[in-house]
Amino acid sequence: MSASSAFNEEKMGSSSVGEAEYAYDPVSGKIFSSDYNRHDDLKEMLDSNKDSLKLEAMKRIVADPNQLIRASALRVLSSIRVTIIVPIMMLAIKEAASDMSPYVRKTAAHAIPKLYSLDPEQKDQLIEVIEKLLADKTTLVAGSVVMAFEEVCPERIDLIHKNYRKLCNLLIDVEEWGQVVIINMLTRYARTQFLNPNLNESLLEDGGSGDKTFYGSDEDEDDDEKENKEKAEAAALAKRKPYVMDPDHRLLLRNTKPLLQSRNAAVVMAVAQLYFHLAPKAEVGVIAKALVRLLRSHSEVQFVVLQNVATMTIRRRGMFEPYLKSFYIRSTDPTLIKILKLEVLTNLANETNISTILREFQTYIKSMDKDFVAATIQAIGRCATNIGEVRDTCLNGLVQLLSNRDELVVAESVVVIKKLLQMQPEKHSDIIKHMAKLTDNIQVPMARASILWLIGEYCEHVPKIAPDVLRKMAKSFTYEEDIVKLQILNLAAKLYLTNSKQTKLLTQYVLNLAKYDQNYDIRDRARFIRQLIVPTEKSGALSKYAKKLFLALKPAPVLESPFKDRDHFQLGSLSHLLNAKAGGYQELPDWPEAAPDPSVRNVEVPEWTKCSSREKRKEKKVEKPFYSDSEGESGPTESADSGNLQHEQSSEEENRKLEKKIKQQEKDSETVSDDEESDSESSQSTSEDSESEAEVKKKVLMTCSQATWHCPAQSKTPTDTITPSGTLKSYELLHRITGEGLSVEYCFGRQPFSPDANMVAVQLQFTNNSTSETKNLHMKDVKLQSGMRVKEFPEIELLPAGDTASAVMGIDFCDSTQAANLQLCTSTRKFFVSIQPPVGELMRPVFLTENEFKREQGQLMGMNELTEKLILDAKYRNEHAIVQRVTTAAHLSRVPCGSDNEFAGRTVTSGSLVLVTVATGEEGVAQLTVNCEKMVIGTMLVKDILLALTQ
Repeated sequence: MSASSAFNEEKMGSSSVGEAEYAYDPVSGKIFSSDYNRHDDLKEMLDSNKDSLKLEAMKRIVADPNQLIRASALRVLSSIRVTIIVPIMMLAIKEAASDMSPYVRKTAAHAIPKLYSLDPEQKDQLIEVIEKLLADKTTLVAGSVVMAFEEVCPERIDLIHKNYRKLCNLLIDVEEWGQVVIINMLTRYARTQFLNPNLNESLLEDGGSGDKTFYGSDEDEDDDEKENKEKAEAAALAKRKPYVMDPDHRLLLRNTKPLLQSRNAAVVMAVAQLYFHLAPKAEVGVIAKALVRLLRSHSEVQFVVLQNVATMTIRRRGMFEPYLKSFYIRSTDPTLIKILKLEVLTNLANETNISTILREFQTYIKSMDKDFVAATIQAIGRCATNIGEVRDTCLNGLVQLLSNRDELVVAESVVVIKKLLQMQPEKHSDIIKHMAKLTDNIQVPMARASILWLIGEYCEHVPKIAPDVLRKMAKSFTYEEDIVKLQILNLAAKLYLTNSKQTKLLTQYVLNLAKYDQNYDIRDRARFIRQLIVPTEKSGALSKYAKKLFLALKPAPVLESPFKDRDHFQLGSLSHLLNAKAGGYQELPDWPEAAPDPSVRNVEVPEWTKCSSREKRKEKKVEKPFYSDSEGESGPTESADSGNLQHEQSSEEENRKLEKKIKQQEKDSETVSDDEESDSESSQSTSEDSESEAEVKKKVLMTCSQATWHCPAQSKTPTDTITPSGTLKSYELLHRITGEGLSVEYCFGRQPFSPDANMVAVQLQFTNNSTSETKNLHMKDVKLQSGMRVKEFPEIELLPAGDTASAVMGIDFCDSTQAANLQLCTSTRKFFVSIQPPVGELMRPVFLTENEFKREQGQLMGMNELTEKLILDAKYRNEHAIVQRVTTAAHLSRVPCGSDNEFAGRTVTSGSLVLVTVATGEEGVAQLTVNCEKMVIGTMLVKDILLALTQ
């Protein structure tokens, strides 16, 4: 076999369909293919009239090993809308659901809704496939299977229980449209499984009525009253019990919050609606900034965002008040966007900002967009209705618009003024007279009808003008629009009842004209009015109640937002947009009165899965002899599943043994150092021979720095070993002047907090600088950011004057550098303090081999990678200095034997992987690369490492 033919055979086994395998023949000098035409006959076979040839061709296509071919075949099969092939389609979906390729399994999930729409009787079998795919651990499948779940069996929330936490944790890595589907599904799931976090608050806001029912009399109670009483008792009981959020509820809120930074507007909107429907009132405000940021997008996104913001501002007005100026209208905005922004501004209006908003409205009225101007006038009316302090100001401003040259502006002003005058008509008779004079000029039917209604309704306030207006209207009756004619009839009837001497003949004239009108509504109205106000022998008993019918007191209209009560629809849905239930819409469930059993979401993890790879389990076995001289001693191990260093030894005895081993190795290191001074050549060989020992020492030192607060000082530090907690930086928590003699400093111990591995250990040192003792030192969490938790240190009962005490507390910062605002208390005073961690304190080192590092780094490319070039400071250009500065700035572990300076770690709370590479070149030029699953962490880490290496 020639070299070229062997090469072609090798390529043929690994190539995909349709790709030509080329090789170069050095003898012939030609490019040729060994089997270039092997698929040319497939097209002819598929186009053949013989079924046997078609079948053979399809078999050959399906049997290619390429995952894309398998997925495409299933996609084509599921798109054939023929009922007879349903069994074949079902078998194909089941087989694809067990495929080795995640892409094929994803395609199987896409095929499920297609088959369900073709044959709904297959639902039970499809649910089995959905249940299997929901257990899939790959992010590629998650979004597609949840979409299939929503289409086929959204009522089967029992399928979500076991997969809830997995979906929450995978959410950050799912593709964007899958994130939207999963978030919307989890919103409805959470509304069925968790308690309302704002229940106690809502009861306190409208608690008066509940108390009356609770303490009311039992006499003459029916079943409904008893039921109401029981509900009131339950509500009163709920008030007494403090609300504790379910950890799974908190998990959902914590894992979706980072997605507010997504570049996909749909993802941000999905998270926003989730927080609006699920989060406590105090935490909903975090979505405001993200939604305002979307207003810089194109008009389609702005439209959807403003639709949702308009609904949110009705119930949560305070969260958007700081961003008032973001809703100011630009001349380039489309009319729909302008009107929605007006809606938001009107909802945000209150006593403090109304003057600013009215100035904006005054500018908008000058716009050339007539629909926008009309909406602005309506907004002014709503502001006047909701804020009584500016009602007169708004009314006077609208009256001034009656002299505007634009007829549409005048007409809209009349309609709004009419509604405002109904609130206090007796105070504004002058305005009614002024409007009566406009009947000759205003031609818009709705405006004319509004003026006539006002004059008729309050004719007693303008007794001299009303009959004259009726006279003018009688002249032009036949030319008026139908809506105006109806109001003329009403005006005539009211004047006949209140001032029949002046208007009797006019009323009869108008009624006669209406008797022969072309519109049957007008004819019927005229016939009804005649029988009611002009009694005859045939008139019924209603005629004596004519005044009460026509001149009854009418309630003032309430100018409400069209977005009121839309929040019962899930925000972001088509039903919310239309304010009507659309086809296929799934109702947002009500909160349960009692929390369902949370244990249904517990999943037992097999023991072998605690180590994620075979290599890491081997490393445990290899490392054990390094940390123990006998079988009874055990060293620290790593758990790759959580990403945090888990230490097996916790007793003081084991720590002392480690320290003894370190001291012994230090003596050996000093001996080697003396030999180096005496003989340089021998030094070189000794250094090479003891390289593995230095690696062992490095691991021991790292373990010691994780397990204990203090390690003995080193007389000499190897190039890739960092002095542990002796160099920890202290921060001032409370100054002695502010603390009235009590001063507090804190530092981060860079060790796991033993009660809770997701917390950062913070060491506090209290010093009593006063002349009197301090009692009952303890900490309270006052105002923590969303998701943060605190494990307080044990109370220090007594701190004598001039004495010092230490304590350790744990804080879960949720992988965020936001400060934890706490309250430090003594028996007599309370001090508000703040602990803010540098980003490096949110890390825990993780040991990776070079191959593992490269493999993980290859999976965190693209959007998960940040690269910066820098010029190293002259004193940081050696390897030891780089390692020391990086591990000080970021609590990471160095990868042994790496080609560059490579470091690895995981975040404390979520266990997100963090990889750092510092590749050095000539003249101090270096490239810093950070690969991180959480880009917010990665960005801050780059900044801190750059500062550490350049200053």
